[in-house]
Parts: sequence; C-alpha cells; structure tokens
Amino acid sequence: MATQFTNPAGLSRGNYSHVATVTSGRLVFVSGQVAFDEQGHVVGQTMAEQAEQVFHNLKVALAASGATLEHVVKMNIYMRDLTASRLQAFRAVRAKHLGPHLPASTLVATPALVHEDLMLEVEVVAAVD
Repeated sequence: MATQFTNPAGLSRGNYSHVATVTSGRLVFVSGQVAFDEQGHVVGQTMAEQAEQVFHNLKVALAASGATLEHVVKMNIYMRDLTASRLQAFRAVRAKHLGPHLPASTLVATPALVHEDLMLEVEVVAAVD
C-alpha cells in the first residue's frame, strides 16, 4: 500500500500525523465503533475498558475487508465528558493497539453518544492494497 504519513515543519508534534496521503489501493470506511459487545451490551465502566472494546470492534470490522489497524490512515474520536484522565486512558489503549503507527486523527468532545453509558466512539478510514 502506498501511504505516507507526514508532520510538516511549522505544525505541532503530537501522537498522530497531521497528513496521511494515499496514492494507491482501496479505501475502507468503518462506521463509528463503541463499546458494545456482539449482543449489544455495553462493555466496561472505565475509559480504558471501553477503549479496549472499541479497538476490538475496530479490528473485527477492519478484518471483514482484509484490513488491520496498520492500514488505518484516518481516525476520528468522539469522547464524552472529555477530561485529562479520560484522554490519558484512551491514549494508553490506542498506543497499545497502534504502536508506532500514527494515523491522521481528530478528537471531538461531545456531550452524548448513542447510549448514556458509552464514553467513546471511534471511526476509521483504512487504505488497503
């Protein structure tokens, strides 16, 4: 897959890339994933627990199209009641699953999600050969 991740001079450095360029292959769009298990029950009462379920769900969804988290070029994160501790817990789980791979990312604080017990929703775009 021909992808390039760039952090141009003049922009801040973070735990993501500012630019993801895809020059060949196919794109896979994954709907926002939340901490629901296969039966539709909320998994986890902490940000870390819910983030683990979200990444599990992302892996399952990506695999259905022959992709993995390493193919992700864009990640949109929607977090309810954003606090420094919730962000830190999410970042730790994300780092565990993505390792050095840093897709372009956006984080949006939101007052609510589809279920009152959910803290997080993540949608991704992947580029696959």
